[in-house]
Amino acid sequence: MAIYSMTAAKLSRSSNISDLEKNKQLVADFMDYLVPTIRELVESCASTLAPIMNQMLKLLEGLRFLTILLRHQEKFKELCHEMKNLIGIVACDAAIVIFSLFVNQIEEGLAKETDHALFHLLKVLKLIRAEFTQVYPLTSVSGFGFPRICELGSMDFLLRNLQELARSDEINGSNAFPVDKIQTIQEDFEFLRSFLEKIKEQRNQNEKLQSFWSRVMEVAYKAELVIDWTLVGDGCEYFLDDVARDINVMKIEAQEIYDSISYGGETTAGVTQTFTRMPSQFTVAAYNEDLVPLDDEVETITDSLTRGGSRQLDVVCIVGMPGLGKTTLANIVYNSPSVMSHFHKRAWFTVSQEYSMHNMLVQILDSIESGKLEQYRKMDEHDLAVKLKQVLLRNKYLLVLDDLWDDKAWNLLERSLPDDANGSRILITSRLQNLSLQFKPDSKVHPLRRLKDEESWNLLQKKLFGKEGCPPRLSGVASQIAKSCRGLPLMVVLVSGILANTAEDCWKEVTKSLTSSIVLDEESCMNTLELSYNHLSDDLKPCLLYFGAFQEDKNVPVRSLFWLWISEGFVRKTEEKSLEDVADDYLKDLVDRSLVMVSEQRTMGGAKACRVHDLVHEFCVKKAKEENFLHVLHSWNDHTGPSNPLRVCNRSVGNLRIWELVLKFPNVRSLLLFKEDDLGFWLPQLLRVLDLGELVFHAYFPVEVFLLAHLRYLALRTRGVNFIPAAIANLSRLQTFLLRGNAKDCLLPKTIWDIKTLRHLWTTYSSAGFIFPVENLEVPPGLFHLDTLSLAIDPSSQSLQKILTKLPSIRRLRCRETESTEKCTGDGILGFDCLSRLESLTLRSLVGYGFKFPLNLKKLTLEVTDQPWSEISTIGKLPKLEVLKLLFYSFLGEEWEVKEGEFPKLRVLKLSNLWDFRSWTASSDNFPRLEKLVVERCLKLEEVPSCLGECPTLEMIEVRGCRESVASSVKQIQQEQRDMGNEALKISIEH
Repeated sequence: MAIYSMTAAKLSRSSNISDLEKNKQLVADFMDYLVPTIRELVESCASTLAPIMNQMLKLLEGLRFLTILLRHQEKFKELCHEMKNLIGIVACDAAIVIFSLFVNQIEEGLAKETDHALFHLLKVLKLIRAEFTQVYPLTSVSGFGFPRICELGSMDFLLRNLQELARSDEINGSNAFPVDKIQTIQEDFEFLRSFLEKIKEQRNQNEKLQSFWSRVMEVAYKAELVIDWTLVGDGCEYFLDDVARDINVMKIEAQEIYDSISYGGETTAGVTQTFTRMPSQFTVAAYNEDLVPLDDEVETITDSLTRGGSRQLDVVCIVGMPGLGKTTLANIVYNSPSVMSHFHKRAWFTVSQEYSMHNMLVQILDSIESGKLEQYRKMDEHDLAVKLKQVLLRNKYLLVLDDLWDDKAWNLLERSLPDDANGSRILITSRLQNLSLQFKPDSKVHPLRRLKDEESWNLLQKKLFGKEGCPPRLSGVASQIAKSCRGLPLMVVLVSGILANTAEDCWKEVTKSLTSSIVLDEESCMNTLELSYNHLSDDLKPCLLYFGAFQEDKNVPVRSLFWLWISEGFVRKTEEKSLEDVADDYLKDLVDRSLVMVSEQRTMGGAKACRVHDLVHEFCVKKAKEENFLHVLHSWNDHTGPSNPLRVCNRSVGNLRIWELVLKFPNVRSLLLFKEDDLGFWLPQLLRVLDLGELVFHAYFPVEVFLLAHLRYLALRTRGVNFIPAAIANLSRLQTFLLRGNAKDCLLPKTIWDIKTLRHLWTTYSSAGFIFPVENLEVPPGLFHLDTLSLAIDPSSQSLQKILTKLPSIRRLRCRETESTEKCTGDGILGFDCLSRLESLTLRSLVGYGFKFPLNLKKLTLEVTDQPWSEISTIGKLPKLEVLKLLFYSFLGEEWEVKEGEFPKLRVLKLSNLWDFRSWTASSDNFPRLEKLVVERCLKLEEVPSCLGECPTLEMIEVRGCRESVASSVKQIQQEQRDMGNEALKISIEH
């Protein structure tokens, strides 16, 4: 600390301390010392500084702000001379406060003088910030391009926030927020919201209404900015009166419009014809590769991979324009039984235009050896390349490189691909006809053909009408529409989504739209996407455009997607359903319209991951930009986006300086980072959504996050963090906290119980969870809205029951044991039966305990629980259980005998890595509703019971890494079913 004291003294003695220009460099360098010092103090002395932690965080943020002003004075020339000089004085005062805190921390106390000095310092910082705000208004809407979609949804979001604010402690006794003023603003906006609802059908046909609509939304966005900036203490409260006046003007104008317009009368002449949306009479088949008529193509590609040809490593390339179905074809081949049984190892990686060698190697290895993703992430490129070569060596492998744009990816990867002359293959899909010839001249190139008119017609019928076929009354217009799709499968499925939600008498208008102009094929697809987009409801448009924030061709985890939609305010609240269930309805609607594809299914039904076609992704990015909805950074000097966007996403700009982004986009509400950016660390204060992507925090938690009072969604990647600071309670609106990559259990503070809005506490690393504090568990409140939880417990502490009692709404729970040296006490029973809403439960590393399960449980996963097979009957009696996964060391013993009447509703059964499991006995009455059976790496199991073939609902049996006798028993089951005329049962066998 001596250097800080000496520098402060030097500044204090300077006769020119009032002249910042002469001391600018000295002050700036000094501030650069102070900021990390405060950070160190906050992180290392959290318990001692707990009484003033919020003040310390505000000091940290304030000094960062002043550092930016010092380093970039040329950008802020309008600030008065006195205000600039005040910065130097603040630097001296801050140094004295920090030195005092260090001394007092050593002496285990906080002196009153230090406390008073800190209070005074924060007051001066607020004064500087207020001056800055007046000169550079953060709430200025001049040139502010607010989003032009989901405007009523945005108004509803504002009204919900006003209602919550009026009831919150934040405005009690606040001069900035008189309760009556907030209530008046709320009531006025409720009136305007009602009026907008009345004119929404006519506004596009009347310039006066359109102008009024836009100005109301401008006032709403301005009001939201003023209120939100005031809540974070940035001195914007004086704008509230301006907002109130603007609202009043709009109310008067609304009344005048109401008096002058006759509702229900004739609409303005010259209105453009629009299509009438109707309740869907036709259910569009979900994304199903079997629907695409590519049988001859599948056979050709499969033969190229598995029959004849060179024994050397060879390349097969599927080429063609976007929308022809290259990825679909490759996926069908990749998952076909003949290909799965032919190759020992298979891996799939979607390359696209944005990729890194490190990520490519990680994803390929994870595709081959699942469950080691975080381990691979920690390795460098060289080690990954070596590991991949070791894994593939002496194995016949198939590697798919989907959507390859150049030869760089191949050149980087080639050294990791061994050629053992055993028939290994590389399958590539690309838009570029001659790409594979650039790096392997003798590769097999397969140009994918267009659909014939008859095939397009058959595909459209299957998508729209299923097995029933097209009604005669629609066959004429429907076949013409199919012909207009130019043989592109993507256009066919997009058009089917439009037709399914369009009144039959408007189908001819769809035909006209598709054939109105002669355009290039890709442009034709874009026009069809525009047509599909225009048919979406206001609720669905932002949900679709949000896909533009994610990387092209990448699978998006559905659970995270829903949490993002909800945090953004896209999902309407209803009395009948949870927000997550409403979000699921939105996704199903987008899937039904063939705009989104389900890339991975959940065992309980529904989507686990989804993606959009690369052309749909391109459309989303372009449209989001047009609508001022989302700005995707392509370069730091990219000025083509909105001037002041609410949502910013960085997928390609390396080492983005976040503090510069804050200055450029001060009102940004959502920040999604997919690069390892330089946070600085100064974050936009109005953030509701923060996803820090691949940025890794080693052994500490970024405390600056706790200043984000409006934050609803927080996702970050940590490594070695084992506790969350108590200041997380500052995030009083937080709904989702997603912790990625952390391999350690993470202790939550006692203040976690104060975040009443929490819905999801989740870790992506399955061997880590959140540890709740065990003190004062009898004291309310609880987390009554918590829906999803990764939990780590010490069962010997007897606190589990008390914790669960405070979490009554949990629907999805993953629970594991923390490291504990104490032995099991009491009856050794862990009771989860108090969770009446629990639907999905995963238990890991809970050895030596019995379990009580709730009767509503639908999905159960056990791993390392060491249960005897005699306990399986407890599970078998659960009346609603649909999915059961028995994984590594979940049950011990050689024999499982299924009792009569057990598992009445089980649809999916997975048995994995049960190493001493040898004999499985069942009867034809067991598993009456079983649809799928997976058996993998049960090395001693002798066979699958033949009676399972008699289950009328069984559709699929998958066997991986088991004895040949198990594979033979499954083949026998399938053959017996075929002999009885049942061709529906499919099997998949991998050795």
